[in-house]
Amino acid sequence: MIDLRLLREDPDRARASQRARGEDVALVDSLLSADERRRSSGVRFDELRAEQKQLGKLIPKATGDEKAELLKRASQLAADVKAADAERDAADAETQELLLRLGNLVHPDVPVGGEEDFVTLETHGTIRDFGAEGFAPKDHLELGQLLGAIDVERGAKVSGSRFYFLTGVGALLELALVNAAMAQATAAGFTPMLTPALVRPQSMAGTGFLGQAAQDVYHLDKDDLYLVGTSEVPLAAYHMDEIIDADKLPLRYAGFSPCFRREAGSHGKDTRGIFRVHQFDKVEMFSYVAPEDSQAEHQRLLEWEKQWLTSLELPFRVIDVASGDLGASAARKFDCEAWIPTQGKYRELTSTSDCTEFQSRRLSIRVRDGKQVKPLATLNGTLCAVPRTIVAILENHQQADGSVRVPEVLRPYLGGREVLEPVAK
Repeated sequence: MIDLRLLREDPDRARASQRARGEDVALVDSLLSADERRRSSGVRFDELRAEQKQLGKLIPKATGDEKAELLKRASQLAADVKAADAERDAADAETQELLLRLGNLVHPDVPVGGEEDFVTLETHGTIRDFGAEGFAPKDHLELGQLLGAIDVERGAKVSGSRFYFLTGVGALLELALVNAAMAQATAAGFTPMLTPALVRPQSMAGTGFLGQAAQDVYHLDKDDLYLVGTSEVPLAAYHMDEIIDADKLPLRYAGFSPCFRREAGSHGKDTRGIFRVHQFDKVEMFSYVAPEDSQAEHQRLLEWEKQWLTSLELPFRVIDVASGDLGASAARKFDCEAWIPTQGKYRELTSTSDCTEFQSRRLSIRVRDGKQVKPLATLNGTLCAVPRTIVAILENHQQADGSVRVPEVLRPYLGGREVLEPVAK
């Protein structure tokens, strides 16, 4: 949710933001119109109520015809006040409904366009030349089966397509990744959190996931609860309806949770293996900061993601995500994409978004700075989305015999193991 005052003062900025997102520009004018009706009906209600109160003081003192006229006027005023109150409520409800449909204001430096219009900011690591090493790389599923680490056939048998089992060293590799990611986050000052996987509608809506992303959300009708697609949701709602003292900022949390996504718009995409699945585990960073500190915090989150991927010895690039691919809550988003050898391209592993005041306004989270109380800024950043990270590790660190070298950062969490060996040929 954006600031209505800012919308009134600079509607062209909101129109340009909607245009950059590929969203309905007319929504801005509809919202301005509803807001004007809300304010004017509010003024009329206040004027009528003031007259009604004044009349209430005059009637006991009046007599005869004068009193009869005042009573007649009082009856008319009662009807007018009731009508003005209804008009004000209707305009306010329309304003709020339209406001919830408006995405965050896009940062002016964001590249304009769709999914493929990103800008590459930097690249890290060296892409292996498997041909020069004398063998063709296997994909992650073939490697996972050789290692006894991934079982998608039984995953499909038990739960359907895009489900899987991590078995043996696969399960141990997930636990190693989660523990190593949490260790890095804790060392950086994040508070570790195990978060709920089910949230109420106000939590899901407050973070902006019931708009354009609603098709990917699982809803439990009987309980009116939502399965989270990321622990960003419960972490954002953690301080819902609270006022936080400025001297407590920044607040930084590292949440571990299962994540559930319908992947409704991905029919036919990444159907092999565990790159795009319906359920996975993730370690997510989340920050609450003063609004003026959000851009600097965004860069810090990006640096922590780069530190993580570098520690895993993965070749990756950083992209500035284009406006049409931001999602409703983000004003700006950076993705880190790791090289996947058998796909011959970079694929997203981590993402960090500056949501400015958008989520805090919707969730009523504010900061008290002296006598001033105002919304704060929220930011999120993936540290480790487990299945995709396993995909990148297996493919980039594979050896000719089907074994996989373990990055040094993970070895303490795998009993000192340096190599994952095949269990079946």
